Amino acid sequence: MRIRRVVTTRAGGASAPPYDSFNLGDHVGDESGNVFANRKRLAAELGLTEDRLAWMEQVHGRTATIVDGSETKAAEATDALVTAEAGLALIVLVADCVPVLLADAEAGVVAAVHAGRVGTRVGVVPAALEKMRELGAEAHRVEALLGPAICGDCYEVPADMAADVDKHVPGSACRTRKGTPGLDLRAGLWRQLADHGVGRIGVDPRCTAEDKTLFSFRRDGTTGRIAGITWVDPS
Repeated sequence: MRIRRVVTTRAGGASAPPYDSFNLGDHVGDESGNVFANRKRLAAELGLTEDRLAWMEQVHGRTATIVDGSETKAAEATDALVTAEAGLALIVLVADCVPVLLADAEAGVVAAVHAGRVGTRVGVVPAALEKMRELGAEAHRVEALLGPAICGDCYEVPADMAADVDKHVPGSACRTRKGTPGLDLRAGLWRQLADHGVGRIGVDPRCTAEDKTLFSFRRDGTTGRIAGITWVDPS
């Protein structure tokens, strides 16, 4: 089976500043009509119908939810979507948090995970891997992509916060380019995935705070959301 992965940018949509222009988040204050138009265009660009896009109500937790395409609205209060349904695209929205896209091509199981500081700390990625196992996936066959996120050079946090996250997800603590305590969530997640037996891990090195083609809450405050998307291509 062929696994598809897509990461959007902020360009090419209908939204006005400060959501310019391809904002896919419906919870950030953007006009609903613009978000609807952007999501409709997303489906068209992916070659899917709009009912084959699976969304979630992200809450910075560790809940992972299995979906099969029968859902009529976004999955409530969850930060990871998992499916074995071919042609169903799972979507995670971010503007600094790490979009984690997981796939076991042999089992035909994929997951999209919203891994911000809190979700990473409380184990949302291991929760997603466990749900994938319930559908027949095996960690040693899983491929992971850690998408664009705020980098450790930019993500400054209090020292006690960095130490706390690193205690739960070793490898996360770092120093920013200013020499202050920081977090590199992708580094911690890479190590966590490896510790869980995932052998193929890719990292998109783009920093959302530095790359103006991406949305960043830390940089801009009120802003839109890009998407990380994965699905099993049935063709």
